[in-house]
Amino acid sequence: MTEPDPLPELQAFLDELHQTLASDLTGDVAHYIPELATSDPHTFAISITTKNGRTFQAGDVDVPFTLQSVSKPFSYALALQDIGCAEVLQHVNVEPSGNPFNSIRLDEGRSVPDNPMINAGALVVSSLLLGKHQEKAFERLLDLLQDLTGKPPRINLNVLQSENSTAHRNRAIVYLMRNLNMLDQDPEKTLQLYLQQCALEVTCADLSMMAATLASGGVHPLSGQRIFDPAVVRAVLSVMYSCGMYNSAGDWGFRVGLPAKSGVSGGLMAVAPGQMGIAIYSAKLDAHGHSHRGVLACQRIAERLGLHLFSASGVLR
Repeated sequence: MTEPDPLPELQAFLDELHQTLASDLTGDVAHYIPELATSDPHTFAISITTKNGRTFQAGDVDVPFTLQSVSKPFSYALALQDIGCAEVLQHVNVEPSGNPFNSIRLDEGRSVPDNPMINAGALVVSSLLLGKHQEKAFERLLDLLQDLTGKPPRINLNVLQSENSTAHRNRAIVYLMRNLNMLDQDPEKTLQLYLQQCALEVTCADLSMMAATLASGGVHPLSGQRIFDPAVVRAVLSVMYSCGMYNSAGDWGFRVGLPAKSGVSGGLMAVAPGQMGIAIYSAKLDAHGHSHRGVLACQRIAERLGLHLFSASGVLR
């Protein structure tokens, strides 16, 4: 059955939106990772992929960037898929923290991080994947990325080296959690797996396809391969909605109303369940560490297409 055209003017709208925001250079690139500080602030891309694989794009959609924290929903999904939800929940909670992504605050009484979207929770997820797959844990992540993008995965070694040399805060978090028995695996191996997943490269076009796979309940829009079980996708999107935008998750939920995840490289991914995946790349960040133009673009896309989860008027509903 042919998919109905979601909006005849969608491509023209994206072209206009890209042109409108292209001159907005508000914010700053991430300076605490030296290699990211060299990112071109003018690069700007928007890509939308529907659940059936139709793609609408504007700007520099083939320019690669590192996933950084946008990798967290996918490593979490992999842990849920390979280890099981009940076991993962024993080690990582699903509560919003209200703190920044790199918060070092831990609740010793609960002995688990608040959620898998903050660094502490993502590091525990890395420990769980190491426990399950040992030395093949990163290979498992690479296989997943290839299934999602349809391309051989690439890691940016310059970014990885840059992050390794400045990962003092994450190293403190992982050793503190090991001291509190929040993770079982070697802290350095856990940190290395986490930094490797953050340094994986995608394009904006790739990321919208990855988001669309979540939008379609875990089935890749083009290959038809089931990558994640529906229950895994539901869990991941739930946590993305409540925790993916860190200490601005409430404002994001109010204004945009979509599960989303940002990264300090400037990538931003949003998912309209049952409809489409949205990806934006722009390196300059706002005060919360989200892509400034990414937030603005996603908000306007959600408004134009009626994508807010609590709206009754989504274009593909």
